[in-house]
Amino acid sequence: MFTLPFISSMKEYRPEWLRYDVTSGLAIAAVGLPSAIAYPALAGLPPEIGIYASIMSVLGYALLGSSRQLIVGPDAGTVTVLAAVLVSFGLSSTAENVLASAAIAVIVGFLCFLASFLRLGFIANLLSRPILTGFMTGISLSILIGQIGRFTGVKIESDGLFQPLLEIVSKADLIHWPSLVLGIAMFLLLRLLGAWRPSIPGPLVAVALGTALSYVFNFKEMGIRVVGAVPSELPSPTIPIPHGVSIPDLILGAAAVLVVSFGSGIVTARSFGAKNKYPVDANKELLGFGAANLASGLFGGFAVTSSDSRTAINDMMGGKTQLAAVVSAAALTLTVLFLTDALAILPTPVLGAVLASAAISLIDLKTLRELWQISRIEFSFALISIAGALGLGVLKGVVVAVCATLFYVLMKEMMPRDALLGRIPGRDGFYKLHRHPQAKPIPGMVIYLLQGNLQFFNVEHVRGRIEEIFANLAPDTREFIFDAGAVTQIDSTAAVLVDDIRKLAVNRGMRFAIVELHSEPLEILKRAGVVDNVESSMIFADLDDAVDAFTQTSADGRPAVL
Repeated sequence: MFTLPFISSMKEYRPEWLRYDVTSGLAIAAVGLPSAIAYPALAGLPPEIGIYASIMSVLGYALLGSSRQLIVGPDAGTVTVLAAVLVSFGLSSTAENVLASAAIAVIVGFLCFLASFLRLGFIANLLSRPILTGFMTGISLSILIGQIGRFTGVKIESDGLFQPLLEIVSKADLIHWPSLVLGIAMFLLLRLLGAWRPSIPGPLVAVALGTALSYVFNFKEMGIRVVGAVPSELPSPTIPIPHGVSIPDLILGAAAVLVVSFGSGIVTARSFGAKNKYPVDANKELLGFGAANLASGLFGGFAVTSSDSRTAINDMMGGKTQLAAVVSAAALTLTVLFLTDALAILPTPVLGAVLASAAISLIDLKTLRELWQISRIEFSFALISIAGALGLGVLKGVVVAVCATLFYVLMKEMMPRDALLGRIPGRDGFYKLHRHPQAKPIPGMVIYLLQGNLQFFNVEHVRGRIEEIFANLAPDTREFIFDAGAVTQIDSTAAVLVDDIRKLAVNRGMRFAIVELHSEPLEILKRAGVVDNVESSMIFADLDDAVDAFTQTSADGRPAVL
């Protein structure tokens, strides 16, 4: 019988945990509030949308999420992808974008449920570490450039990496210097707090200080833009049905958001799981993310994912269960009901500073340096992801990132490693001739090891390697053994190649054998009729058995032809 994870955790709840969950929940709300207000601006949405998403998503995840400490909510990368999706829709009003963003969140929720049912948690692996690092770096740079208008008070109309910089230079006379000074000051404050006092929630300090200064000096009268009126009520649950957007476009947009949000979210979940030594099941996490997005969308929010900062605060404060998330939702609810007047005078440059500081934190130079040291190829894929996000836009950057990952995997599979095996005198086992100079081939015998799957896209590469081996065979070679121990998959095209290898051996008066075939490749070869062409005595379960059999039957020195 299925039991909600939250109910299960409450059955095991200990009274001494309550103070940790309450204090953690209040800290989560304090850290999450600035992000909740700031991130919607990335997609041109009003600030209350981020608060609604922060409240409802954590309640949804608390019910179905498998992690006791993971906190979900608005995320810069996910919102940036959402912004690109909304731009592609070409909607004319903020209200329409709000409705479309809620619909996307609902669809993301249902897609998560479907993916969990189909056990498609592996989609998290579509964004590998190099791709995800590069993509998030590209998004971070895009977010930084996007704050020029909030810092300067100048409307920036161009897109890309360099055009906005050139535009602000050409409009230097329009810069509102008090806004710029305030924004830079708050940005420096956030960076200094992050470096010297990371335990202090810098975004909350910046928002509180900015609001207080706005109240004292009346920033709005000075020409500094402020957030403006924020509704002091909670939304009612509704099914968002946007007009002017087709269902296929909504689904495609939701799929793009899902790949990025779940890809980055599962990384956070696994990171904290590894830190605290508990397993993370991607398929179970899909249920939690699905519930979070569904709840957010039904209550007027947008798509969410796991939050690094809020989860880190929960971990640092010693939160024990998802009750901490529930407490944070309650605190944000009280903020909506009673503190919206204070939020209304929050200066826009302060939000720009919060977003800029968050963007800087997303740039993982340490990982980029590690990739450079470990693998130049993987580093180049990180650069491709950065270029894709910056040069083609975030939405197309997602496609570029995923395609780059798939291309990398395909490239690896297209040229599987192989080796010829031999023996080292006085030692048991078989050794690769190119790695062990002391290893010698067995006289009259070739042992070919393929270290990868054999499928249509790498058949010609393997065929070329086999033909090269046959072209360089010693005249006295009488046996060819194909070691398939590392081949777990074979398709119909590859089955033809295996039979062609057999024919090459037979035409040269050699015996051909296959060893260590897995059950699935063996079944494919049977259906293709390849096994019928190979004597049953020439299919061995063990390489030693094949070598011993050939050594015994070839003792008279005469070749045995199939």
